[in-house]
Amino acid sequence: MGQERRGWEGAVLRLMGARDFTFTVTDTEDLGPSFRRLRLTDGGMLAATGVHPTMWVRLWFPGTGRPHQRAYTLVDPDPAAGTLTLEFALHPGRASDWARAARPSDTIGATVQGTGFQRPDPAPSHVFAMADPASLPALNSLLDAVGGAPATIWFEGDPGAGPPPRTDPARHEVRAAPRHEAGAGLVARVREELPAPLGAAAHPYVWIACDTATTRALGGYVRRELGVPRRQVHALGYWRPS
Repeated sequence: MGQERRGWEGAVLRLMGARDFTFTVTDTEDLGPSFRRLRLTDGGMLAATGVHPTMWVRLWFPGTGRPHQRAYTLVDPDPAAGTLTLEFALHPGRASDWARAARPSDTIGATVQGTGFQRPDPAPSHVFAMADPASLPALNSLLDAVGGAPATIWFEGDPGAGPPPRTDPARHEVRAAPRHEAGAGLVARVREELPAPLGAAAHPYVWIACDTATTRALGGYVRRELGVPRRQVHALGYWRPS
C-alpha cells in the first residue's frame, strides 16, 4: 500500500518523523483456530531502527475507503538476518482477514513511530501484569526484559488457545481469567486479588495491556486506590471492542 493511500494518518505520522518499510511474508503457521503466526523479512527496518523490548510497528491493511492501520508487537526480531515474526489473535476485521489469507511473498506496509521502552526504575521486586491474547507478544517481551523478577499474571482469555505465555513456573504465576461482561470480570478479580501481594512487594511494577476500557479501569485502580507511583505503572489499551 503506497503512502499516498494512507490518508491523513499517514501524513501526520510522516510529519512526526515516522519511517516506512515493507515487510514480506516468508512463512505462515496456524496456532489453533484463533491464532496465526507470520514470519517476515523486515525490509531493512531492524538494521535502521534497532530493537528494544515490547517494540511494535503499525501495519497498513488494504481495503476500500479509509486506510486501516493496527499496531503489532515484534516477536523474535533478528536484526542480523532482517527477519521478525508477528502473531495475530484472529477475530472479525481487516487485519485478521489479511493474516488469514497471507501467503509467502505477500507484502504489507509498516510504519515505525511512537514505540519505546523504559526499564522500570527502581528495578521491580515483583511484576504484576494484566494481559490478553492481543498483548501476549508484548507480555512475553516484557518478561524477558525484566529478567529474574517474579511475576503474577492475570491473563484474560484461554492461555491454551494460542501460543503459550513464555513463563517460568519457578518465577511466574499465571491466573487464567475467562473474559466476561466486557472485561468487568477481570477488573473485579484483580481488585479482589491484587492488594495483598502489592503490599508485600518493595518495588512493585504493574503492567496493564488489555482492551482500552479495561486498561483504563485497572490503571485508575492501581494508581488512585492502591497508590502505586505513576512511574511504576504502565497501562496501554491494546484494542477496542467493535
